Amino acid sequence: MQAGVFSTIIRIDRASWIFLGILAASSFLVPIGHLLIPESSSFHVPTYMVSLLGKYLCFALLAMSVDLIWGFCGILSLGHGAFFALGGYAMGMHLMRQIGDRGVYGNPTLPDFMVFLNWDQLPWYWHGFDSFIFAALMAFLVPGILAFAFGWFAFRSRVTGVYFAIITQAMTFALMLAFFRNDMGFGGNNGLTDFKDILGFDLHADSTRSGLFVASTFALAFGYLLCRFVVKSHLGQVLIAIRDEESRVRFLGYRVARYKLFVFTLSAMLTGIAGALYVPQVGIINPSEFAPPGSIEIVIWVAVGGRGTLYGAALGAILVNYAKSYFTGALPDAWLYVLGASFIFVTLFLPKGIVGTVPSWFHFRRTPNKPETTTA
Repeated sequence: MQAGVFSTIIRIDRASWIFLGILAASSFLVPIGHLLIPESSSFHVPTYMVSLLGKYLCFALLAMSVDLIWGFCGILSLGHGAFFALGGYAMGMHLMRQIGDRGVYGNPTLPDFMVFLNWDQLPWYWHGFDSFIFAALMAFLVPGILAFAFGWFAFRSRVTGVYFAIITQAMTFALMLAFFRNDMGFGGNNGLTDFKDILGFDLHADSTRSGLFVASTFALAFGYLLCRFVVKSHLGQVLIAIRDEESRVRFLGYRVARYKLFVFTLSAMLTGIAGALYVPQVGIINPSEFAPPGSIEIVIWVAVGGRGTLYGAALGAILVNYAKSYFTGALPDAWLYVLGASFIFVTLFLPKGIVGTVPSWFHFRRTPNKPETTTA
């Protein structure tokens, strides 16, 4: 019986196969188009596009982690930008340690900003980040620990709804103010940048950028399968019940706070992984990633793509950020108005998001009208 339940959990539907197939094809075609096809060909993928697509995939994993808690458990978090930034800073600290004496000041131990600020030794919390494995672990453990500690007090106090959203936004705002301070040891306003290499590979090399893109596709696929495993299990059914009627679930004897704490911590850890992959592809991490408007924008991605679908959240993140990139170049003075109008359109005509609404249109069109019946 357990084998039957497990097979039900891991069974992949058609939409999931399509989503995973697109990721697999992208991980194969984009590097080939970038590395093997000459620049003169129309099928060549330029360097900037590889980095841009990799950034979109990181945002897709971030949106999916928010959809896991909001779409399936009803936890509206406006602070996931903090977990994303913490994962990014963990990887950024490792990349800064790898610079060594190649920095502007040539100090083999201290990053340039610490030399500029007349620091005489490396802070204790920077030790260990010369190891990639340690930095990778910190990229998801630090957001996970913060989420666990924050959720422990919030969920035990039964803070829900808009109140939970407000305190999560207060958390990310407080972290933003802290990281802006130079004495925190994270680069202050400028953040961490001027990275040279990762695992011995030049970050500016085409092969490295392609490798990071492939790593992002695998991370997104892994995150999707993990989230799907959770929502299709008995745990996922309890989470959905909590979303729909929390008080009734608590009355049935379930420890609601523990379920919410688990999924909130898992979501934060996935977000940290997204942040760690984001930083080497964009080349910088600074306190602006903590900004509260960024966390609000993540929720918009999920709403546009389709809340409670996972792959819809990923689609929404990619589409919104692509539109943002396009309109900032095509309409630099009016792109905010265009995006705002797009969000209003989705709210009015696609209330369940693209994935949740568009298929229902086709289903409605295919459904034959029932013949009218008359009574004598």
